[in-house]
Amino acid sequence: MNILFHLLPKEKVAYINENSTLRQAMEKMEFHRYTAVPIISDEGKYVGVLREGDILWYIKNLEKFEIQLAEKVTIKELPRKKDHNEVSINTDMERLVELSIDQNFIPVVDDRGNFIGIVTRKSIITYLANGKGENK
Repeated sequence: MNILFHLLPKEKVAYINENSTLRQAMEKMEFHRYTAVPIISDEGKYVGVLREGDILWYIKNLEKFEIQLAEKVTIKELPRKKDHNEVSINTDMERLVELSIDQNFIPVVDDRGNFIGIVTRKSIITYLANGKGENK
């Protein structure tokens, strides 16, 4: 099965640039009500994932947090606990299912490592629920 049928393209994904500020990321996540968003470089490469937990741990470890600080700190300066594994467009559905156990979305990159979109856990579960994953 071609995973492109399940791809939510980059144009429809809320992602952030690694040079965005913490405040910009927080506002985007709040607006979309997401708990995690992909991080993309200026060149369009997948860098990692920013999670609410990463932001909360960062704030917790500061002696004092003010919103002005969030306007100065860039995403690439923020420590992240772990990133989502990305896949290429040639990845099989079995690998997507495997990754979706621990990731609520799977970033997809082209053969040059450029971020092209995500496959959501919901899309994978829907695929499996419709019996498409069964060998016949």
